[in-house]
Amino acid sequence: MNCLAVPAKYRELGDFHEYYSGAREAPYLTIFVGGNHEASNYLWELYYGGWVAPKIYYLGAANVIRLGPLRIAALSGIWKGYNYKKPHYERLPFNEDDIKSIYHIRELDIRKLLQLQTQVDIGISHDWPQGIEWKGNWKQLFRKKKDFEADARDGRLGSVAAKLVLDRLRPAYWFSAHLHIKYSAIVVFHSDTGSTHQQVEGMNLASDKESLTVPANSDEIDLHVDNDHHDAAAGNRLQKQPLRNDDEIDLDMGEEEEAPAHASEEPEVSDREKDARQAAVLDSDQNSAKNASHSSGMMASDIPADIRAQLPAAFSSRMDNQKSIEPPAEIRNSTTRFLALDKCLPRRDFLQLMEIAPLHEEKLERSVGLEYDKEWLGIVRVFADKLIVGDPSASVAPDEGQEFYRPLIAKEEAWVEENLVQTGKMSVPHNFERTAPIFDPAQGTRVKGQPREFSNPQTKAFCELLQIANPFHATDEEILARAEAGPRPNTARPDGGGRWRGSSRGGFGRGQDRRGGMRGRGSARGQRRG
Repeated sequence: MNCLAVPAKYRELGDFHEYYSGAREAPYLTIFVGGNHEASNYLWELYYGGWVAPKIYYLGAANVIRLGPLRIAALSGIWKGYNYKKPHYERLPFNEDDIKSIYHIRELDIRKLLQLQTQVDIGISHDWPQGIEWKGNWKQLFRKKKDFEADARDGRLGSVAAKLVLDRLRPAYWFSAHLHIKYSAIVVFHSDTGSTHQQVEGMNLASDKESLTVPANSDEIDLHVDNDHHDAAAGNRLQKQPLRNDDEIDLDMGEEEEAPAHASEEPEVSDREKDARQAAVLDSDQNSAKNASHSSGMMASDIPADIRAQLPAAFSSRMDNQKSIEPPAEIRNSTTRFLALDKCLPRRDFLQLMEIAPLHEEKLERSVGLEYDKEWLGIVRVFADKLIVGDPSASVAPDEGQEFYRPLIAKEEAWVEENLVQTGKMSVPHNFERTAPIFDPAQGTRVKGQPREFSNPQTKAFCELLQIANPFHATDEEILARAEAGPRPNTARPDGGGRWRGSSRGGFGRGQDRRGGMRGRGSARGQRRG
């Protein structure tokens, strides 16, 4: 649990350890992406994806995978612009900064998703794509979540990276979580301009026709105990606010530190992060990019070259990269239905049953199960040698552009066709193996120090299948040496603090090799894998 990004006092053992140990088995195939309150040490072992327990499959940092006729694209983590261009520099033992940065989305993973040339059916992200709030009933959303409107208008709500992927891949459906409310929206794309929009008060808003919910499904389970409140006179259809659960902990309060008495105060932000946030607002959508003040109405493309040259590097590089977002000819879908669900708590909308038809009908001649995607495997082979793990001083290889990568990917796709498709090796193997010992009640749930690092056999097998290097592997001697050296020092903060209050530091303590926390029931409290 010591690798779970929540204040220590809120970490609590859930029931996932029972699935990990084999005491229980998931009744259905379950796939998921990582968020910002996970057992990051465990998910790190499965960067390319893998089984965390029988029938429970983690999609990795970024992935495209097939389930029967459906093609699913996914990205894990949340958006923090100041870490976007960095490598995956975190490696056990983590310091407190690592525990909170390891789940930040990295540009290299998004770069791979943006190389796709063919249509996907479903997109999955933890964080909402930036701007999606304006594509649904945003007035109702802002009434229920009063803090959202200011963030939305400032461009600070949602993920810039997820927005880039959404605009590029244009799946029929996109599912997210993170913001703890059920919300649906519809994005309509035009071939020449990207997502449809109208300018209102300096923001990119959906038209009234787009302020729709996901179409009614007669099989949908209504989890509300209370009936909806209907105000016919006002024409509103507002659901009752869910009853407050006194046991619910807001896990998002601890991105910087444990919630103090003045938790509502805005944390101090460095100039670098401010620049990154402003850059994110500028380039989040080619059609609605504005300057940081939203006052001039100038589009990013309207900024003269001499002025662009004077902007910080974060502005110019990201604006230039927008040239590659126009979707390829084979990506023709024009409408994406977005759905986010709430937390798994009583009287909350955390479950919805849906039937999804693939955009391209395919005659199935095999049983339905998880399969690798040929195009994605080709992309993984091209970028495998660009992946840097555990080195904070390293720099990520620059984006060479799609024209550079396209012939390389085509060559690697041909390799995949010859060596994997034709030899029948595209099914995801059911090769789950426990890497850490299972939970021992005699050890208790509160232990000091960090868990040890494990090399996961699934990642090893995947890298061997693709004949790529495995930077996540380490010998026992290397793991021990890093553990004895201890975590890197935390980054000094403007207020002089370098630690997350309430958290513990130190090397490997008794019981440290048991799995860290992961929310087993989707509860609001941090939980631990056994």
